[in-house]
Amino acid sequence: MADAASNAHEFSVSELAQSLKRTVEETFGHVRVRGELGRVTIAKSGHMYLDLKDEKAVIDGVMWKGAVNALSFRPEEGLEVIAEGRLSTYPGRSKYQIIIERLEPAGTGALMALLEERKKKLAAEGLFAAERKRALPFLPQVIGVVTSPTGAVIRDILHRLEDRFPRHVLLWPVVVQGDSAAGQIAAAIEGFNALPEGGEIPRPDVLIVARGGGSIEDLWAFNEEIVVRAAAASAIPLISAVGHETDTTLIDYASDRRAPTPTGAAEMAVPVRSDLVSHVRSWEDRLTRGLLRLVDHRKTALRSAGRALPRPENLLALSRQRFDNGSDRLPVSLSRLIDRRKDRLSVAAAGLRSPQQLISLARQRLGTGAGRLAPALSIMVRSRRDRLNSVAGGLRPAALQRELVRERRSLDQLVNRLANCGQTRSRERGKDLAALSARLGSVNFKSVLGRGFALVRDDQGALVRSGSNLKSGQSVSIEFADTRRNAVIDGGGPAPKRTPRRSPDIKPGSAKQGSLF
Repeated sequence: MADAASNAHEFSVSELAQSLKRTVEETFGHVRVRGELGRVTIAKSGHMYLDLKDEKAVIDGVMWKGAVNALSFRPEEGLEVIAEGRLSTYPGRSKYQIIIERLEPAGTGALMALLEERKKKLAAEGLFAAERKRALPFLPQVIGVVTSPTGAVIRDILHRLEDRFPRHVLLWPVVVQGDSAAGQIAAAIEGFNALPEGGEIPRPDVLIVARGGGSIEDLWAFNEEIVVRAAAASAIPLISAVGHETDTTLIDYASDRRAPTPTGAAEMAVPVRSDLVSHVRSWEDRLTRGLLRLVDHRKTALRSAGRALPRPENLLALSRQRFDNGSDRLPVSLSRLIDRRKDRLSVAAAGLRSPQQLISLARQRLGTGAGRLAPALSIMVRSRRDRLNSVAGGLRPAALQRELVRERRSLDQLVNRLANCGQTRSRERGKDLAALSARLGSVNFKSVLGRGFALVRDDQGALVRSGSNLKSGQSVSIEFADTRRNAVIDGGGPAPKRTPRRSPDIKPGSAKQGSLF
């Protein structure tokens, strides 16, 4: 008895793979993993594929090109890192992997080693030289500040400036921590320097780059090479005020002055002024807080709208990976295709017949036809003769005579027609054979050799097309129309001089020369 049919749903392979992919991505939409880097490979497209492992397990990881370009260090095998991203699956190979959005070295030791290496490199280029330092203006009219608009740093600077000497402050808001911080800080420094003198926006007389205290990871944006180079190239004197007094970053070495705190930077920028106007300060504080709240509100609305939009990396993830796999298999497939086409060409060439073989087969058929024609004529004449003898027994002599004459004429006409047909066919075949022979002779290189030319080959049997490729003392073979001879190149020296041939003297009395008189 047959088993009862199961009520379980039947998945296709693709449906099951996509279902697993959705389950894994929904469950592990954001993970943070610490481990050691194993295999690290960067594809031609710029994407990075790696193994993240510990002593008991290994996870495949992929990092797209945009995130790879934003890395501040070079991932190497054996480096302990912290990877932040999401888990996903790749249905093409039935495996799960972590799509890494952020990668950083694990522990302070790795960052300190990277910091020391970068410091030596920039110092060797002269970015920290003392002769590059510029003096600060005594009383700047405009002060440019590069910091976060939402932190306490900007308020401390503004408060200190208000207490000492209120000045016009331009704030270039940036993020001071995270992957995008370094690029925004460098762009802010370059943006202040790009302001024209006497333009609509006043050009600052001094710049302050400030941030509150934190760990080395929090302050790492100010150790990035792009920030240090922007500070060293600034035409406006620059004060660095990053962290507390004990914190030191690479921007401190490239700036013109280093302040222990953001408040100390404000003290360096302006002298003391005791008579401050309190109501102006009050309105300034309210305006600053209102702007900060507006910026925070707009940021919150922007983040909320951004969460509802699909990320381009998620839409293109599978296509990118399929493209990488296809590009890796393409050279092998092309080589196999070329080999198969070569094999088919060799098989087809083996089945072709040369013109000599075709001419030989035609000659054989012509000879066979000519050999069969004579027996056929004899048989036909014998048949006619037998029929004539059988008819002659019942005819009178006169009628028999007429019948013999008629049969003889018919036989003669048939013989003439067969002879003419054979000659015509022989002539046609002869013309065809002559045409084929002429075509074969036109493409045969031996006909060219018969006109006085020669064919030169090197010691490997390859055809020599240019004399400049031959060296002195090299062995060659020269093929003529009737034979082949070996020769040695003499080195290409000057051709020997020819002695002109003198015509034989003709004596005066010779019979070959006549007399003029």
